[in-house]
Amino acid sequence: MEQRVNYLIAGVFVALIFLTIIFVTAILPATTFQPKPTPGAVKYTAQEIRGRNIYRREGCFYCHSQFVRKQDRDMGEMVQAGDYVNETPHVLGTERTGPDLSNIGGKYPDGWHWAHHIQPRKMKPGSIMPPFSHLTEAEMTDLIAYLQTLGRNRKVPSWIVPPQEIRDDYHLIAEAVDVNSAAAANAGRGIFQQNCAMCHGVNGQGNGPVSTTMMKKPANFHRPFYKAYSDAMWYWRIAEGVPGTRMPRWNKALSDEDMLYLVAYLKTLPLPVGTSTQEYEVTEFSQVNDPADLSRNFYEIESLNKGGPYYYGGGRSK
Repeated sequence: MEQRVNYLIAGVFVALIFLTIIFVTAILPATTFQPKPTPGAVKYTAQEIRGRNIYRREGCFYCHSQFVRKQDRDMGEMVQAGDYVNETPHVLGTERTGPDLSNIGGKYPDGWHWAHHIQPRKMKPGSIMPPFSHLTEAEMTDLIAYLQTLGRNRKVPSWIVPPQEIRDDYHLIAEAVDVNSAAAANAGRGIFQQNCAMCHGVNGQGNGPVSTTMMKKPANFHRPFYKAYSDAMWYWRIAEGVPGTRMPRWNKALSDEDMLYLVAYLKTLPLPVGTSTQEYEVTEFSQVNDPADLSRNFYEIESLNKGGPYYYGGGRSK
C-alpha cells in the first residue's frame, strides 16, 4: 500500500510539472502577450491568403524562416512581434536551409520568382531547393503574390544602414567619445596614420603604398558618397571590416575608444555632395602619397584642405 502511495505522489508531481510547463509556455503567453500592430503588419487580400495556404501546404517553412533576428546581417530590417498580428497560424519556420524570407517582397520581380520555382538552379546555381513545376498557373500566381507581401511594409530608416545589432548598441558605445569634437578628430588622425594610411593614403584618398598590391582598391574617403554614412555606419565598417576586401576587423586590435576617434576623423574627409573628386587607380608607386606626409603636422595638412571642418585661418583647429 505504501509503495502505491509513493507512485501516486510521484505521478501527481510529474503531472504538476507538465501542466506548469504547458501553462508557462503556451497558455500564459497566449492570454497576456497581445502586441499592437506595427507598420510592418500586412493585411492580406484573398489572393494572398490563397498563396499563403499554398506556402504552408508545400512545406516552404520547413527550409525558410520568416524572422530576422538582431544578430542577422544582410537580411534587411529586424522583425517585431506586431508584424505578425494578422497571421494565424504563424509560418515563422525554424531552419534556414534556404534563406530567410522576411524581406523578400519587392526584392525580385514576379518573373524571377516564377522562373526560380520552376527551375531553382537556373536562378540560384547550387541551390538545393526542389522545383515546384507541379503547381498550376493559378497556384503559382497566388504563391508569388504572397511572397511579394513579405516585408513590403517594413521600411528601412535610410538607404545606408549598419546592422540592427550595431544600431541598437552604438549609443552605448559612443558615450566614451564625442565624435563631433575637433580633439577626437585630431586623435583619430594619429590612429589613421599608424594603421590605415598604408592602404588608404595619408589623406584618405585610397592611394597608400600598399594599394599597389590590391586588386580591390582601398576606399577613397573624399568621395561625397561617404557623407551618407552615419556615425554607427562608420563604426561598423571600422570594427568589422569590409567582406571581399583586405580591410581587416579592427575590433581585434583597437579599443572602442580608438575606433570612435577614427570615426571622428573619417567624418571630416568626405567632400560635400555634388563635389567632383579625383578617383585613383593606383598601379605603381609614383601614384601613391608622398611618404614624407606621414611626418607632417596635422594642422599643416589640414590647412591645405580649406573645405575641411577643422580648417581655421592659419591652419589651426577650431
